[in-house]
Amino acid sequence: MHLYAAANGAVLAVSGSSEDFTARRRLDEHRVECVAADPRAPTRAFCGTFDAGVFRTTDGGASWHAVGTDALPESVTSLAVSPADPDVIYAGTEPSAVFRSRDGGETWAELAPLSDLDSASSWAFPPRPHTHHVRWIEVDPTDPDRLFVAVEAGAFVRSLDGGETWQDRVPSSKRDTHSMATHPDRPGRVWVAAGDGYAETDDAGETWTTPTAGLGHGYCWSVVVDPADPASVLLTAASGPMRAHRVESAEAYLYRRAARDGDGGGESWERLDGTGLPTGPGATRAVLAAGRTGGECYAANDRGVYRTTDFGDSWDRIDVPWDGTRRTAAGLAVVA
Repeated sequence: MHLYAAANGAVLAVSGSSEDFTARRRLDEHRVECVAADPRAPTRAFCGTFDAGVFRTTDGGASWHAVGTDALPESVTSLAVSPADPDVIYAGTEPSAVFRSRDGGETWAELAPLSDLDSASSWAFPPRPHTHHVRWIEVDPTDPDRLFVAVEAGAFVRSLDGGETWQDRVPSSKRDTHSMATHPDRPGRVWVAAGDGYAETDDAGETWTTPTAGLGHGYCWSVVVDPADPASVLLTAASGPMRAHRVESAEAYLYRRAARDGDGGGESWERLDGTGLPTGPGATRAVLAAGRTGGECYAANDRGVYRTTDFGDSWDRIDVPWDGTRRTAAGLAVVA
């Protein structure tokens, strides 16, 4: 087991077996927004903060150092590692822009400006309506030049040429995407969890469907696909942002859907309660990350970090040191 978990006020690196692991907590003084890492370089990870840009570790989380200070703004809200090359890193920022490093985070350059898109004038983040940011970046595992970018709030946009140009939102796409998932066995498929619902595309974002039968909550936060079965999806959701994020008013849930090819939308969503992962009243929405084997998934919420090997039927808590503080999870990256 080797993972990096980000929460408000901390980033935690965990390595070892579930019975005998080392956990290091760092960056307590910063507002942590996101984390990214890759199995091809498991001791290297990147952490985005709202107040000090990007930090990088190259020793498995023992130490973190700022990178890109000459190019990146101080508010970095999303990170992604290219599935084609672990030295290619993407960073999304506030205000909305996408930067890329080709040398493992040493140097960074902005891609084509997102602000040139026609829909940009309508983008706004409700708590701070004068601005907006890139909430998620997903690199297509079957085509590294195809980038999917979520602007919170306002647009799901795409690039087919590695960020040289951008294609604006299409009418059927979600406006408030929080996270995405892709799978190497399903070219063109993107799964989306958004504040305005759940959606899927099979043609790389040209058209969208919204299979929501059985999904009792419309504010969706994190989505993940079974590493061995791209028909199986886990999703965290709540009735709204206050129920999703605020510890004081939290009430979030976990759903699972197993689609069947050719069934015109797949089976209904099933709510997974009482499985070992805290859900319902008192639990914030979990951030999900796929593991390395079929059925394996990790989740982080205000109660801690959890692992399932049967894709949600049962979860075990990893006793990481949150120091008794309930922390709303910001990101999770699993590398081994």
